[in-house]
Amino acid sequence: MPTTFEQFDSKIENPNFDGVYDIHPTELAQKAGNVVIVDVRQPDEYTGELGHIPGAELIVLDTLPDNLNKISKDKTVVFVCLAGGRSARATAFALMNGYKEVYNMMGGMMMWNNLQLPTER
Repeated sequence: MPTTFEQFDSKIENPNFDGVYDIHPTELAQKAGNVVIVDVRQPDEYTGELGHIPGAELIVLDTLPDNLNKISKDKTVVFVCLAGGRSARATAFALMNGYKEVYNMMGGMMMWNNLQLPTER
């Protein structure tokens, strides 16, 4: 069965990391069921005031090198954090380690919440 990756019309180059692309939260919300969402914040942020995207898996940024093998290379992966900085670093790290279809969600959970998209705690 061929692998199909999700395409994002909103993707733009991240200003801080070469090769990293940011996607808009509203487009991620529409396609969330077709991608792997990895939240790289701390556990208290994940369950805190801003909550997390339904279905997002928590892998704290500092533990990503030890847990990268838990993330499928056969699906599109989107990294999320508070404002987009840590998740951009996570995206760059995944790219350096052989992942092809990885994206950073621009604006992080702050933008997600400002857009009133669904969250869980």
